[in-house]
Amino acid sequence: QVHLVESGGGMVEAGGSLTLSCEASGRIVSIMEMGGWRQLPGKQREAVAWVTNDGTAHYTDSVKGRFTCSRDNAKNSVYLEMNSLKPEDTAVYYCNVVGVRHYTGGTYELENDIWGQGTQVTISS
Repeated sequence: QVHLVESGGGMVEAGGSLTLSCEASGRIVSIMEMGGWRQLPGKQREAVAWVTNDGTAHYTDSVKGRFTCSRDNAKNSVYLEMNSLKPEDTAVYYCNVVGVRHYTGGTYELENDIWGQGTQVTISS
């Protein structure tokens, strides 16, 4: 079993910064992709930023230059540093990991898509 634990949400003023953290627990062998999604009020969930297992980060256009996504493979963790926050960044942010190979119950298993519980980020104007 693999679980994701998120932390770091909260409320800040516009222009401020927050860093979200997400740690995957379990007997993890490897994770192909780690990242963050968000769901704005009344909108569909969207990918914000993600890092592949070679360390390459990708960003949706609206956060480029403001957000930095990184991962620590030794800790099975991904981080989303969010700067110059805007009210339109207000959303529930979700951690997502893809292609998780883990050792559970005496066998190696592969889970394709695991989600965190979500954390609220609110930016006041």
